[in-house]
Formats: sequence, structure tokens, C-alpha cells
Amino acid sequence: MRPKVIGLIGGMSWESSAEYYRIINRAMRDRLGGVHSARSLMWSVDFGHIERLQHQGDWATLEGEMIDAAQRLEAGGADFFLICTNTMHRMADAVAGAVSIPLLHITDPTAVAIKAAGHTRIGLLGTAFTMEQDFYKGRLAARHGLDVLVPEADDRRIVHDVIYGELVAGVVRDESRALYRAVIERLAARGAEAVILGCTEIMLLIGPADSTLPLFDTITLHALAAVDQALLDLKS
Repeated sequence: MRPKVIGLIGGMSWESSAEYYRIINRAMRDRLGGVHSARSLMWSVDFGHIERLQHQGDWATLEGEMIDAAQRLEAGGADFFLICTNTMHRMADAVAGAVSIPLLHITDPTAVAIKAAGHTRIGLLGTAFTMEQDFYKGRLAARHGLDVLVPEADDRRIVHDVIYGELVAGVVRDESRALYRAVIERLAARGAEAVILGCTEIMLLIGPADSTLPLFDTITLHALAAVDQALLDLKS
């Protein structure tokens, strides 16, 4: 028996999708040894098109894009799939319902890790869509019992603008790192016990050395959970 085929909806942005590919394949090699790598498929979208629709608020068209991508992965032989971005989990239920293969939702392995570390009050950094709409923090609260704090309005604007103005283009600036550090400190002052890096590009900018609070990097947790699921049936 071989590992399951991991399906990846990527390109949002390709900078973070490349990290998914790296983390998954490195973990598979570590788990299986030798020169093993993951059996995977990626359907990578044009993020310029996706970003424009996001800021136009055209979520219906975006839902169709994600359903099309998931169906392509299913047709290609994926056994389960990931949406390689936090924001596009806004339509996760509709996308999962359009295919017969399961979706590994990004919030679930993140919440498991947070609870295992003993945290219940968690700060959330991400795009404005992720921080302000309920699809993400609502799932963390309803399914996992977490108390989610988001930054105040000015800080949300800073976090969002750095993501779309810099990180999705692979631009990493020390000045922006300092801004994010300050946002995290303000979340800590409001009682956050740890912080979710709830955009898959944030890990390009912020690491453990940049925060007085524990950080939970969704891209790493999601990618490693995919490896666990791909290997599940290989366990004796």
C-alpha cells in the first residue's frame, strides 16, 4: 500500500504554495526515509484574478473557482485535498460539498495544536476577510471552544496591507516585521495567550523570535496534517 495522493489548491499566493510543497515533501522523506516524497497534485490558480475578485467582494465567482479546482483534483486522482490559503476557507463547506473526496480544513489541525499546548484565548492575524468575517474565528469557537481575539481596526488594516502589498509578492521588509511585532504586543496586552498566523504568507515575515507569545503557523500545521492523513492507512 502506498500513501494517499494529496490534492492542493494553490497559487494563493504561489509563495506560500511553494512552502506547502517543501514542507510536505520534506516531512514525507523524514517519515518514510531514503528519497521518498509525497504523492501529490496541485491546481494552481492565477492569484491576480483571485485577489481582484476578493477585493470586489465577488465571493460567488470565487466559490465557483474553488469548486472547479477541487473537481480537477478529484478527477486527477487526489484522495483528499487542501485549500492552501486561510481566506478561501470562506467557501470551504460549498467546495467540500461539490466533490466526493474529503477536505482537510486548515483550522482543525491548528486548533488541535493550540489546545494541546493548553491555550484557550488566541490572537488571530490574517487578511481583513479572515479577521473580520465569521467563517474562520466562528469555526474555531464553535467547533474547538477557542476564544479568538482580532486586532483593533487600525492594526487589522496594517496586517492586511502588508499581506497584499508585500508578502504575496515575496517582499519581506524589516519595517513591516516591526509593525507586526507591535500588533502582537497589543494582542498580548488584551489577554491573548498565543497567536495564530492565519495567513499562509505571514510565516515569511514573522517567526518565534519576533513574538513574546507562542505562534501557531497555519501553513506548517496544515501541511504536516496532510502528511499524517496521507500516511494514515500505512500504520500497522
